Amino acid sequence: MKNIKTIAFDADDTLWVNETFFRDAEHTFCELLSDYIDYDNCQKRLFEMEMRNLALYGYGIKPFTLSLIECAQEVSDGKVSNAIIGDIIDLGKDMLNAPVTLLPHIEEVLEELSKDYKLVVATKGDLLDQERKLEKSGLSKYFHHIEVMSDKQPANYLKLIKHLDIDPTSFLMVGNSLKSDVLPVLEVGSYAVHIPFHTTWAHEQVDIEVSHERFKCLEDARSLSSFLS
Repeated sequence: MKNIKTIAFDADDTLWVNETFFRDAEHTFCELLSDYIDYDNCQKRLFEMEMRNLALYGYGIKPFTLSLIECAQEVSDGKVSNAIIGDIIDLGKDMLNAPVTLLPHIEEVLEELSKDYKLVVATKGDLLDQERKLEKSGLSKYFHHIEVMSDKQPANYLKLIKHLDIDPTSFLMVGNSLKSDVLPVLEVGSYAVHIPFHTTWAHEQVDIEVSHERFKCLEDARSLSSFLS
């Protein structure tokens, strides 16, 4: 750990609450479509729609809203009313306008770590939305660089590491997703810390136990300082 000079943080569900808004919107959506499909099948069809659209739309609230509209059209055989489509659009706008709620201890941890490390944000999602949330969070002052990635594969991390002009062994990634924030980072020779969030999108879930000398799972961000010391 003495080699680490740069620490990258995922944004959604690592710095602030995010997935909760998606699950709440999904719940409301399936209730809106209850005349056409039962709740469990609605969730299944929506996830399938998101997966079909992922390569085209990418990640974030806007792609999610488009998938909601398309799913509503599909499960209703095109019979969904304009009023329900309007409600779905409002769901997306409500998510975009939602307050940014920081996770416990995150600002005090960033303030402390920024004294000894170069901090960056490495996150997926819509660029405009992530910039908006970072600004509303009040955390931007702690970060040297902001990277909004189209995906989090080893090649994406290597590109970021090259841009930062650092060695992979001096890079630590902190995030809530084993799939996106841990496994690809370990693959490129860097360090990774997993801080689980209570809700994880199905697409980010992996049924695997990670055991690696460059990996650590921590209960919350407050444990980072002692882990790095």
